[in-house]
Amino acid sequence: MLVALGFLMVATFMVLIMTKRMTPMLALIIVPTVFGLFAGAGLGLGDMVMDAVKSMSGTAALLMFAIMYFGIMIDVGLFDKLVAAILKLVGNDPAKVVIGTALLTAVISLDGDGSTTFIVVTAALLPVYQRLGMSPVVLTCVAGLTNGTLNVVPWGGPTARAAAALGVEATDIFVPMLPSLGVALVVVGIFAWQLGLSERRRLHREMPEVWGTELGGGALNRPKAPAGGPGSSPVAVLEAVATKGDGTERPTMDGTALDPNRETLRPKLFIFNLVLTVAIMVLLIIDVVPLSYLFMVGTGIALVVNFPKVSDQMKMITAHSSEIIAVVSMVLAAAVLTGVLSGTGMVDAMSAWLVDIIPDSMGPYLAVLTGLISVPATFFMSNDAFYFGVLPVLTEAGAHFGIDAVDMARASITGQPVHMQSPLVPAILLLVSMAKVDLGDHHKKVLWRALVVSLVMLASGVLFGVIHMG
Repeated sequence: MLVALGFLMVATFMVLIMTKRMTPMLALIIVPTVFGLFAGAGLGLGDMVMDAVKSMSGTAALLMFAIMYFGIMIDVGLFDKLVAAILKLVGNDPAKVVIGTALLTAVISLDGDGSTTFIVVTAALLPVYQRLGMSPVVLTCVAGLTNGTLNVVPWGGPTARAAAALGVEATDIFVPMLPSLGVALVVVGIFAWQLGLSERRRLHREMPEVWGTELGGGALNRPKAPAGGPGSSPVAVLEAVATKGDGTERPTMDGTALDPNRETLRPKLFIFNLVLTVAIMVLLIIDVVPLSYLFMVGTGIALVVNFPKVSDQMKMITAHSSEIIAVVSMVLAAAVLTGVLSGTGMVDAMSAWLVDIIPDSMGPYLAVLTGLISVPATFFMSNDAFYFGVLPVLTEAGAHFGIDAVDMARASITGQPVHMQSPLVPAILLLVSMAKVDLGDHHKKVLWRALVVSLVMLASGVLFGVIHMG
């Protein structure tokens, strides 16, 4: 019964948000509450949820201050030069912009922190998407795919969890999987290029008066004078122009978060802000202090140095409050789902069921099965639940068929491209919130692609001989 209720609860949640019958935040609260009552939790639901809220309080604090910190860095102009460099590289071609999204995400994902990656990528590229009239769902899809694929780095979380759960070295898991990771990233690049070409065709079809009819380079025609505010329509965003000294026109960031004339710019403090941000990133990677506290201190320093007046500090805090409320409320709402899953015993029952349904004849293929199971399992439950709950049981079974623990561990990390799209992952909630994209729309575009990337990583691991069978 608990197994059926668990899977039905997750399925109901997914259907409601993908059909837009309910907002993700409300679905995260109401659906688990109803199913928790069906499971017989009664008034005990409150304690279950509050325990989960306490466990996620650090994540909520991290997101709150990370959003504020990077929001301040955007306001003071730290990322303006980075965006200018990307614009110079990709030009006005949507296909190149999407490839640039994948490349930037890949580079920043190397820090192993999805939230930081999505904040920086969205801050740098969302204004570009808005200016060109491109769909922000493409941004979230490519960023989510790329970051999910690179989430297997040893300091990213799942590899370290698998190593700790099975008593093997993280490097023994990750290093042999590098060729498979490379193949998976190539597939991500192909998806990015395909999405970029699709956006290029759509823009030429829907806005021929701006883009013209040529599909080769995606170059802008000479834009008309703006008919409204930059946010009034894709065409209006695209038509925001500035006249250079030679009389020609070029697109600008006027009216966006990277408006070159915004009052919050602090060009004289660029070096200080750059050094502060690099220091925070270094401390984040070496993990010497809790990340939430790290961003608390970083935000405090950034506010005091860039905005010495208390009134200006309050304005900056208020300016980013709506983004913070949207993200933190989603994280706390997700605690209802995780609390009910664990508190009612659903997640344990689902784990045991997954192990029980595997027939003995499939034992020699248990490493491959573990990879396949990791795809839905890590989407429906946390990495902690899978790697510390399910994986050791599967590995113990695999040992009877001569499958080494390290092979099971390598297979188990191949589901991460799908896992990172789960509503139980705070980072993906942050990404869709910052890009102002509906989670259901994101899932429609990203889930099947993430599944393909996971299967490619698993298959290539078997072909390269790093995931053995008994």
